[in-house]
Amino acid sequence: MQKQVHEIMEIRDLKDMLKKSGELYGDRPAYRFKTDVEGEFSIITHKEYREMVDALGTAFMKLGLKGKRIGVIGENRYEWGIAYLAVTCGTGIVVPLDKALPENEIRSLIERSGIEAICYSGKYDEIMKRAKEDGKGKLKSLINMDLEKHEDGVYSFKELIQRGKTLIAEGDRSFLDAEIDPEAMDMMLFTSGTTSTAKAVQLSHRIICANLMDIARVLEINDKDTMLSFLPMHHAFECTVGFLYPMYKGTEIVICEGIKHIADNLKEFKVSVMVSVPILYENMYKKLLKAIEKKGKLETVKKGLKISNMLSKVHIDVRKKLFKEIHETLGGRVRLFVSGAAGLDPEVEKGYNELGIRLIQGYGLTETAPVVAANTDFVYRLGSVGPVFPSLEARIGNPDENGVGEIQIKGPSVMIGYYENDEANKEAFDGEWFRTGDIGYIDKDGFIFISGREKSVIVLKNGKNVFPEEIESLINRIEGVSESMVYGKPEADGDCKVCAKIVYDPEVTEEMYKTRDEAEIYEILKKKVKEINKKMPAYKYVRDIIVTTEPLIKTTTAKIKRHEELAKIL
Repeated sequence: MQKQVHEIMEIRDLKDMLKKSGELYGDRPAYRFKTDVEGEFSIITHKEYREMVDALGTAFMKLGLKGKRIGVIGENRYEWGIAYLAVTCGTGIVVPLDKALPENEIRSLIERSGIEAICYSGKYDEIMKRAKEDGKGKLKSLINMDLEKHEDGVYSFKELIQRGKTLIAEGDRSFLDAEIDPEAMDMMLFTSGTTSTAKAVQLSHRIICANLMDIARVLEINDKDTMLSFLPMHHAFECTVGFLYPMYKGTEIVICEGIKHIADNLKEFKVSVMVSVPILYENMYKKLLKAIEKKGKLETVKKGLKISNMLSKVHIDVRKKLFKEIHETLGGRVRLFVSGAAGLDPEVEKGYNELGIRLIQGYGLTETAPVVAANTDFVYRLGSVGPVFPSLEARIGNPDENGVGEIQIKGPSVMIGYYENDEANKEAFDGEWFRTGDIGYIDKDGFIFISGREKSVIVLKNGKNVFPEEIESLINRIEGVSESMVYGKPEADGDCKVCAKIVYDPEVTEEMYKTRDEAEIYEILKKKVKEINKKMPAYKYVRDIIVTTEPLIKTTTAKIKRHEELAKIL
């Protein structure tokens, strides 16, 4: 397959990226926020943002943090990104931490990573003071993003920026002139998992910049776009695609006020691009269809889809006109939704695109900085995560007779390795090839299709493999189902019985099935699952179900924690 690409701005490291993009987009908005006056916004330009990065970095140098490991933790906010860049662009090694972790796990990761200073949102103040006082780790310097002035041995983020600006004005160039080694570990990211199993991924400027340039080659966003920041910034997907990439391209970032406010935020900020996870797009799509149905316009939309699909065959696109009302419910400017971190239901992907709302899948891992493949501005295939990025290679390790096997990746955006974990590094690499642990295949045109995670596959006694994600996608389409988890229940004969835990929405099921009785809902959903079984080979049949209204245990990027759920069930 011929790889068509956009022209890009070459960057050596993130400091180089900030300088070059700042010269191009300095006067453009980097962040926009609501004010107390409805409809009015405050703005931080790309130039102002970079000045704050330089100021904080200079203040860090004055604090003696050169070469130190510095943590960042908090909700999505512009200060989080300033701290990240002030560390990586001349000071030391940044260690982003998951804001949703309990205190004992946060403190464990601080100790494991050797963090000596940490920037944090005010809500973590007591946790950080306790972590510093217990003396178990190396933590010495606390920097509170919400503190107005230094107090009780805690630095004010705001005062440090002001101090840095003064130092620069006085001629301090310790941060401005700091050299970057693009090959050195400057980012340490923890994979999701308990503190004992979470692995510390080592990344460098070269690795991150290789990924940014690859994204730019295949997926265009620009300084006219507005991107909604929704996923947690500590996560590699949001950090690279939802934060660093907009910085590289001069794009405006707006911060989502919470999952309940997404629809409002899309309208209020006139968002054009969003990066998120499948469960969000799938739930949004269900609500869109429900709203259309309630207005009695479902048949009109179906007729519009037929007309649109016919016209598209002769390259006439009328989707935005035909479905103007639907586009307006999303703010009227949305042009691109990017989905990653898990498999997306092809029916939902198809549905958005038929309505003229471009939704594409990408694929990656923390260990690959993170994106390795995506449908692009040039090529697209429904159900696929797209072809591998231009600078990378992909192969299938140990393919079966259908070409299905482990997806393996080689190229410049693969991690240095896991920090102080030789055993994990040996397992993760086959020579130069990184073993993703994901199972799938690559079609004749180079498009990658994901079947599921190697760790979650259910192996039956007859040797057949059942991929839970494939069946979950079908169950999740049942009206009233919020999410599901398919698992193998061990049997006395050594085989596995395929089962499903189904989470339903009681309001939707009451409206649909006229009952709130769990026993009745169980029978209804069991009947629906039997209908799904008829469409699959017998070995994939779901033999038993559990129904509940309690959400599944998930990571902060909405991945199901299968082992924890399985422990609850079994």
